[in-house]
Amino acid sequence: MTQEQWIRDAWEQGVRKVKNTSLRVGAAFPHGSNEGQFQLTSPHYWTAGFWSGILWLIYQDRQDEQLRLLAESCETQMDAVIEAYEPLDHDMGFMWTLTSIANWHLTGNEVSKCRALKIASHLAGRFNIKGSFIRAWNHPERVGWAIIDCMMNLPLLYWTSQQTGDPRFAHIAEAHAEMAAKQFIRKDGSAYHVVCFNPETGERVGALGGQGYAEESAWARGSAWSIYGSVLSYRHTGRADLLAAAEHAASFFLAHLPEDKVPYWDFRLPSSETAPRDTSAAAIAASGLLDLAEVSEGDRALFYKEQACAILQSLSQHYSADDSEEAILLSGTGNLPGNQNINKPLIYGDYYYMEALAKLQGHQTFSIAKALRA
Repeated sequence: MTQEQWIRDAWEQGVRKVKNTSLRVGAAFPHGSNEGQFQLTSPHYWTAGFWSGILWLIYQDRQDEQLRLLAESCETQMDAVIEAYEPLDHDMGFMWTLTSIANWHLTGNEVSKCRALKIASHLAGRFNIKGSFIRAWNHPERVGWAIIDCMMNLPLLYWTSQQTGDPRFAHIAEAHAEMAAKQFIRKDGSAYHVVCFNPETGERVGALGGQGYAEESAWARGSAWSIYGSVLSYRHTGRADLLAAAEHAASFFLAHLPEDKVPYWDFRLPSSETAPRDTSAAAIAASGLLDLAEVSEGDRALFYKEQACAILQSLSQHYSADDSEEAILLSGTGNLPGNQNINKPLIYGDYYYMEALAKLQGHQTFSIAKALRA
């Protein structure tokens, strides 16, 4: 089978699965799957945008009006989160990029554009100028915390500067990205999940294991976020240090993959004999590597694309769910220290898998890369 054929077959299988799943899930907010069915969460949770994101990816390819209506209904339900204000945290980029910006990009919906601009102001308001970081979460004891995941929220700010002509939003995004390259990505290319700052002075005071095994371990999904998030900021700023950060993170991730290219949930476990895999980390990294290939040249570009394809082909061949399961990919690990969604399908794993397949087919995805470039 040619590469083009397995990519198309994997995409078609995902489309079929999503259409079938939509008959039960409808305009709701799936997260992890248990015993074959997605468990639904509230619209304020950080994963709220991924189901809509998948629906928009397929709508772009098929112009399926039923999927569009479901995605728009999800987006409207999230207005209650904006109005409530208190549930809003650092993950606003994840949530409204894949809903409101996707809608505006594909349909020209000006109400959706306004939602995204409004939420970008809230995200910018979380910036700590002393430490050059966007604050994570809302717990009083975490006022000085930042996390590697937040690199994926920055394109909302870059986009807002592009749309408004106001550079302040991009300045915040670039400052956070520069900080992350210095404070999160270690010399060997691995990444911390949580870095703690003194919120009054901005001084770095430590790091935490977060969802990884330990402070100095290497949480696989955090490594994937560092690849993708760094290359996204490079695409918006052209800064060589951010490209170097993405390449450094990619080198670590790829060098530590097991034979089938799908990582265990942490790269630095004492033993991986009984450790669960994390297909979401694999899918995120694959999509990020495709962006890294686009901004690279020659053999390096070919290498990144080949590695992304190898990861995706392994996911397709060895981790695809059958029709007894609503999700597309099996074997995700949400939060092992928190005992949440261990060895379960995850909606964000499905999203990034479908996003990567869309990129390989030449779709101009609205995802946080091509559509948001200057």
